[in-house]
Amino acid sequence: MAPVEWTFASRLAYWATLRGDDPALIWVPVTGDQRYVTFSQLNHRSTRVAGALAARGVRAGDTVVVGLPNAPEHVVTTLAAWRLGAGVLPLPPNLPARERQRMLELARPRLAVASWPSPECPTLAPLELDPSNDSSAPDLADASPPPFPLIIGTGGSTGRPKLVRLPIPGRMAPNQGFGVLGQALGISRPLVHLICGPLYHGNPFAMTQVGLFEGQTVVLLERFSPAGALAAISEHRVQFATLVPTMMKRIAELPDFADADLDSLQAILHTAAPCPPAVKRVWIDVLGPKRLWEAFGSSESVGYIVIRGDDWLAHPGSIGRPLQTDVRILDATGREVPPGMVGEIYLRLHGSNGPAYEYVGHSPATQTADGYVSVGDLGWVDTDGWYYSADRSQDLIISGGANIVPAEVEAALLEHPAVADAAAIGLPDPDWGRRVHALVVPRDSSRAPSTGELDRHCRQALAAYKVPKGYEIVDVLPRTPMGKLNRSELVQARAIRTPAGATG
Repeated sequence: MAPVEWTFASRLAYWATLRGDDPALIWVPVTGDQRYVTFSQLNHRSTRVAGALAARGVRAGDTVVVGLPNAPEHVVTTLAAWRLGAGVLPLPPNLPARERQRMLELARPRLAVASWPSPECPTLAPLELDPSNDSSAPDLADASPPPFPLIIGTGGSTGRPKLVRLPIPGRMAPNQGFGVLGQALGISRPLVHLICGPLYHGNPFAMTQVGLFEGQTVVLLERFSPAGALAAISEHRVQFATLVPTMMKRIAELPDFADADLDSLQAILHTAAPCPPAVKRVWIDVLGPKRLWEAFGSSESVGYIVIRGDDWLAHPGSIGRPLQTDVRILDATGREVPPGMVGEIYLRLHGSNGPAYEYVGHSPATQTADGYVSVGDLGWVDTDGWYYSADRSQDLIISGGANIVPAEVEAALLEHPAVADAAAIGLPDPDWGRRVHALVVPRDSSRAPSTGELDRHCRQALAAYKVPKGYEIVDVLPRTPMGKLNRSELVQARAIRTPAGATG
């Protein structure tokens, strides 16, 4: 018999009855006092906010944009929208107007809950959601979740944004919220769960909501800081957290990291980008190898490759073995390559007939006739079945765990009146993994734009994490006869290395 599935609203009501006075959320601001929200309060407030959204016309099948910072209001608004059967698109609260407009044009939301003025769609200010003056909750039916409850915004391969419509979380069975990954790590149960990343990214967003579904106490940082994360782990006896390598590096650089109280931690999962081996070894030394895990996957959730610290020590640099996932490494013609040869990684979850997500504003991901999907990752496998990443396709820059499409950065640079041509590449960085580096050809070499001028221009057009960290004035950029930019030549000239041990 298949397990009974619950909606998020019904599951939250269950926890409110069973653990009403226990903390569901502990919000840790950068300054000021922490806020505790119990399961009863979260259930009540999300019901009240659902009434406010319904009064603004939100119905089942609509999309609600949540443009709020990491705070309880973000979580409450999401739960309220889902209760009405609406999908949710989280966006950065400080997203530049031009980029925000493009996302809203693709999403066509019924309502945005945000502090920004938006002519593109009706907007509800966060203060209008304050339920403190009314203790009653409207009697709202728990609507069935939409086919794609979660929508994530990201850059498209052409520099235009795209949306990824995901079928999760939606309706789930208890103890299965984190899927095959949660079963491997043993985290699909009530525990204390630290969220360090911004809720407009898919992983922190999903981890927060699924954690609440499983009755976990979510410790939510307003904004990541190394000392704040370390203090939260100790103070709240955190048992599980997901980090990106940049966070791991910054925490490990704290002078008191080696002596920190991390006894409560049962597992740390790192993902989103390759972790420098030296950083990984420091964490293994402090935690022990069996508490550190790495997962290779994507927002599209087409499959996972997973490795635990002890296996990584035995196979340094490996990203692990498939977890209930079929994997193929294919060349450009679609043929499987032999061990040791770099190719494109194709994944397929066991029991899947193909991808369960949709793109908006972008062509479908590359897939085989039998349902294996690639989202642009390169890698290779050794003769013993251990997989290794060869980074993403060179056009994609992963900086601090965030994906940055060079074409989007280049499009912004080319809007500057003094720029004739531009390229964006990723250079190795000890802190970010990769940093965005811009190469600019000026229209007039005698009056080239300054670094400060270019930086101010980009900050007005791009989200902060996409803004180049360095600018270089060049005479010409290498392009093919068809006008295609030869980024590989730029990368090689700046000594970005291919992974050792692989051939391509």
